[in-house]
Amino acid sequence: MDNLFCYLVPALIMFCCGIYGFITRRNMIAMLISLELMLNAVDINFVVFNRFLFPGSLDGMMFTLFAIAIAAAETAIAIAIIINIYRTARNIDVNDLDKMKF
Repeated sequence: MDNLFCYLVPALIMFCCGIYGFITRRNMIAMLISLELMLNAVDINFVVFNRFLFPGSLDGMMFTLFAIAIAAAETAIAIAIIINIYRTARNIDVNDLDKMKF
């Protein structure tokens, strides 16, 4: 069980840093990076719990690969939306997005 905490503590730190970055940043790119940091911490937890609870099974690994693929697609779509917002508003600050309302 001691090895379990060696993996869970860095994942917890990553997740907390992601939450802090998402709450405090107003730039959309920084918020997207913080969101990806949180998703990677969750993926680490999936792999660690799979390894320690079901050592012969690969369910956690496959779910993590699926989550990484979904996160990559989500990032590509989010970056496309951010680029479109920048072309329209010339700013990606979250507080200034109310100027885009018609």
